[in-house]
Amino acid sequence: MLEAADKLEQIGKLKVEDAVFTFIDVETTGLSPKAARVCEVAAVSFRGAERVAALAELVNPGGPIPAEVSRIHGITDAMVKDSPPFAKFVWPLADLLESSVIVAHNAEFDLAFLREEFGRVGLNFPKRHVVDTLDIARKNWKFKSNRLGNIAAELNFSSEGWHRALADVEMTRKIFEHFLAAFRTAGVATVKDLWEKCGRKTS
Repeated sequence: MLEAADKLEQIGKLKVEDAVFTFIDVETTGLSPKAARVCEVAAVSFRGAERVAALAELVNPGGPIPAEVSRIHGITDAMVKDSPPFAKFVWPLADLLESSVIVAHNAEFDLAFLREEFGRVGLNFPKRHVVDTLDIARKNWKFKSNRLGNIAAELNFSSEGWHRALADVEMTRKIFEHFLAAFRTAGVATVKDLWEKCGRKTS
């Protein structure tokens, strides 16, 4: 089995069109990964234009969702009361992330919650290259606002369903593809090229 560093190096050598990019988003019961829990998770993997895997599930957080949080993402206690706990999705998500590059908007928020959820079942979240579309926007574009829905609106992408995990994943992918097209013109060819352009984050 390859060590984490070796796997990262191997994935980094792939041409962008040959790599699997997994777009991730979570909705939560609050802002603190230590105190709040995931109540929805979505992860969709693409190789080029081919959709190769997907996971999109409501999650029972094991406690109430505050009303002010429900008003943001629209997820209520009634919607998740019969859903499985996150522990059921740990292995399917780990399998989906195998040999892929993680893409998220404000990635550290999502990854902090995922690390905590994996840790609660005694597992480490896998080490992967991370591409953060928020970092890309801040460093390379001048949007009026770098919030996901606002970037989508400026690029004339639909922001319908914003703040639900799967809708945010699909929106992130469209924005990522827009950024990637510009980076390709600037000479980005491999995952390592892209990763370095984005600030070299790992999960």
